[in-house]
Amino acid sequence: MLNTPPGYDPAGYAERYGTGFPNALPVPFVRASLGARFVAYLLDILFILGFTALLTLAITVLGVLTFGLGWTLFAILPASGILYSAVTVGGAAQSTWGMRMMGLRVVTPASGLRVDFLTAAIHALLFYVAISTFLLWFVDILFGLMRSDRRLGHDVLVGLAVVRV
Repeated sequence: MLNTPPGYDPAGYAERYGTGFPNALPVPFVRASLGARFVAYLLDILFILGFTALLTLAITVLGVLTFGLGWTLFAILPASGILYSAVTVGGAAQSTWGMRMMGLRVVTPASGLRVDFLTAAIHALLFYVAISTFLLWFVDILFGLMRSDRRLGHDVLVGLAVVRV
């Protein structure tokens, strides 16, 4: 178990957000391993696949009910991974379902507070841009290996950190 510094109080964190993490720790005290993040990503691929399948079914039914007009919503399917990440990371649990299973959450590094929806969406977008090519993905991972806090390049660009619960 990690020790908190004496007198550390996140100034009304639980009252403001009610997330169940009243003893938030600053990032230097807890950091996520790159291995746990990788396994969480593999799990999230499965959840995104299921989410996309449900979204496809809902759009199909809506298209039939609206005589084809609802099928224009198929244009949002490529963004389903970003939407999944933004809703889950920007939500009260501060993590995707894969991250929850691995005991991780996303916080702001300075205060350990919750991330808003828009920042979570931009974080997910930068992540998917980074893994879209080998060179960007390699630089992103290399960046995380060089830093002591294990923050990847897209984490630093957005100003977030993935930490252990």
